[in-house]
Amino acid sequence: MTSDEIRERFLSFFEARDHKRLPSASLVPAEHDPSVLLTTAGMHPLMPYFLGRERPPHHRLTSCQKCFRTPDIDVVGTTTRHLTFFEMLGNFSMGDYFKEGAVEFAWELSLEGFGFDPELIWVTVFEGDEELGLGPDEEAIEAWLKIGVPRERIVGCPRSENFWQAGPIGPCGPCSELYLDRGLEWGKPDDLPGGENERFLEYWNLVFMTFKQDPVNVLTPLPAQNIDTGLGLNRLACILQNTDSVFETDQFTPLIALGEHLSGRRYGAEFPVDRALRVLADHTRGMSFLVADGVVPSNEDRGYVLRRLMRRAIVQGRQIGMEQGFLARYAQVVRDTMGAAYPELLEQAETVDMWLSGEEETFNRTLEQGMRLLDDVIARARERGEEGIGADEAFRLHDTYGFPFDLTLELAAEQGLGVDEQGFESLMEEQRVRARASAGREGHEDERERLRVFASSAGEPSVFTGYETTEQATAVAGVSVQDGQLLAKLVESPFYATGGGQVHDSGFVECEHGDCRARVVDVVRLGDDQALVLEPELGELKVGERVVAHVDGAARRATECNHTATHLLHAALRERLGTHVRQAGSYVGPDKLRFDFTHGAPLSEDDARHVEDRVNEWVLANQPVRALTTTLDEARSLGAMALFGEKYGDMVRMVEVGDGAWSRELCGGTHVRSTAEIGVFKITQETSSAANVRRIEAVTGPVAVKLLRRHDRLLHDAAVALRTQPDAVADVAAERERTRRELEKQLRSGAGAAAEASLAEDAIVTIDGVRAVFEIREVPDPKALPDLADRLKNQLGDPAVVVLGAPGEGRASLLVAATPGAVSRGVKAGSVVKAAAAAVGGGGGGRDTMAQAGGRQPEKLPDALAAARAEIERALGA
Repeated sequence: MTSDEIRERFLSFFEARDHKRLPSASLVPAEHDPSVLLTTAGMHPLMPYFLGRERPPHHRLTSCQKCFRTPDIDVVGTTTRHLTFFEMLGNFSMGDYFKEGAVEFAWELSLEGFGFDPELIWVTVFEGDEELGLGPDEEAIEAWLKIGVPRERIVGCPRSENFWQAGPIGPCGPCSELYLDRGLEWGKPDDLPGGENERFLEYWNLVFMTFKQDPVNVLTPLPAQNIDTGLGLNRLACILQNTDSVFETDQFTPLIALGEHLSGRRYGAEFPVDRALRVLADHTRGMSFLVADGVVPSNEDRGYVLRRLMRRAIVQGRQIGMEQGFLARYAQVVRDTMGAAYPELLEQAETVDMWLSGEEETFNRTLEQGMRLLDDVIARARERGEEGIGADEAFRLHDTYGFPFDLTLELAAEQGLGVDEQGFESLMEEQRVRARASAGREGHEDERERLRVFASSAGEPSVFTGYETTEQATAVAGVSVQDGQLLAKLVESPFYATGGGQVHDSGFVECEHGDCRARVVDVVRLGDDQALVLEPELGELKVGERVVAHVDGAARRATECNHTATHLLHAALRERLGTHVRQAGSYVGPDKLRFDFTHGAPLSEDDARHVEDRVNEWVLANQPVRALTTTLDEARSLGAMALFGEKYGDMVRMVEVGDGAWSRELCGGTHVRSTAEIGVFKITQETSSAANVRRIEAVTGPVAVKLLRRHDRLLHDAAVALRTQPDAVADVAAERERTRRELEKQLRSGAGAAAEASLAEDAIVTIDGVRAVFEIREVPDPKALPDLADRLKNQLGDPAVVVLGAPGEGRASLLVAATPGAVSRGVKAGSVVKAAAAAVGGGGGGRDTMAQAGGRQPEKLPDALAAARAEIERALGA
């Protein structure tokens, strides 16, 4: 049975039993689950349903979910089972069937769907836990006995094996796992499922989601008893295809074959090659799916996971002799094997190939630079008679230059040197602590939970009327004073709650008779509900009271202008730069818009101007902006952009500009009715937001007009200062710049000549026949150093070496120049300047005859000159 057949058999089995089939959610979790970087289980996208925060589309669900688990990255390749990316099949019940139903379904599908021998199936159940205050799961035991599983094949296991939880806190419950007995050839007669052995292979986990754990070890019942099961498709394929390894199943064999072809090595011949081919097969699957879901390589969060995946694959490929360009070859095979089940791989093929090829090219340069640096480190260690490489050096290679630590270990071992692994790990942990402290991932979940409880207790969700009106007569559904804040919930609300990048509406709520009034401080989105945070100004709001809710119209209109402009900006960027551009974050408020997007380089002036002009062209075209409610499938078929990290139901709201040819996006925000309402669009800045993520900030409408008027005033003032007309400011400024450069050139020439004249004979030293100068010079500009070095070389003759240092404001500049005669004796300017730069906390390089470097510790320039002299003496054998 192929993997595709397994997937379809599972889903159709449950679909025929009144389960609604859900498509896989993105690997990027929705905003309701900030606890994980990536989706790690089939239940993660369903968390709001299990917690009772949102109403599920049906009481029975089934899915095949894309999953990614980061703890296994370093293990992948060393075993036959571990993967980072995998598919998890699952069936779910929200308050419908419970343990008995889940057991019956699993048993029926195992026997009739997958053809397992019932005599070979064993199960484990939760044996109880004193700390949690729970006894053995007798209900699960009884369910298994009822369908005919003998008691001796039902094994009790501890909390560590048979109590499932999403994290330290959150939904949890006892579980029951199904195992296949592979026979005594895989183990011993006394082996049992749940133990450390190869005889029993676990293939399905039934989680009886009963509790919420918060705090740790304190359980409270969930609103309903739920079922969450997980069956690993790749693990089951291994069983049904009768292979000893997941890497020998049908999803992986084409990738292994490609690796054999590209490397000329054979799988199964030796462990290092097997490990490399497994890493490449797994990691290229993972990176293809991550990029297709909108992740780009960076040094933070999920982008760092992707980059680490790519770099491990590149290193493994190089080690078995693959030539550059192999990642994109693998991505094509991933599409061939998985594209039918996951069309996003085909839709994003160009984007996937672009990021994989770019990262491979960049990292190959990093590796070459790292190899040279490591060679220098090894050489210095040997000269000093040391037995290994220090943690500081290894960490610098890893952190500053991106050189993999395991490669440092391997190459050092080849030279008979060790590496301080414990010290390196300590430095890594310090960095992780700093990263966690700066990230502040814990957020405000306690606050949100408090608001959820309030909103839920106040009755049905508020009906949002803000698309139709900014003034709503309604009633107060709930009021509460908590921690000094006034919380309120309206039956109908025109206030937009913060979400999708758009800020909440401002405004006020007042009683119909005018005897109470409160200002809106915040509007918090709670799934399909909302809560208002208010600041009382007059009287007191009461439950059931009739009120009128007023949205600040001017702020709403300005926000709408910026939101529609953001859609147009997104479209213009994709048109100009390519379809790899994806939204990576946004802010839409009345003051400005900020748009983060995936792109690997700064925009050129021409690109920025073109994008700005294109948006303004669409604004002036006065095209209608329409919001349509349609099915998710229909919206995607029309080419609507969906944002990664957003959660969509079967029915979605699609915002289109014009006839949709310009822009179509799934969006719940508020927008103008016509592009002309935007007035004008002006980019204020373009910067880097993170690695491979750029950020544009812009303004529209009255704010943009105000900015343009300020620019006009500045241009007028500049023209007055330059005694010319505004139209001629650029020409006059260019002429003044040319004059300035000429004067600087003359100054540098004069400084160089003066410096040359000041060279004394006793400043010259001779090292094994090579005349050398080591001097610290005060120069107006470090750019004068090359001219000065040339003049000094002319004085010294050949062979000669000139080493110059120049202090600056918080910076040191270094230059080394060597004559051809010195180079032929073994003195390389690049090696000398590297040794010197290390002393001032910097780096650099160049040619054998001239090299430059910089650092941030000018007070250590004397040490740098001493290090340069030591390197020259080493090269000459003096």
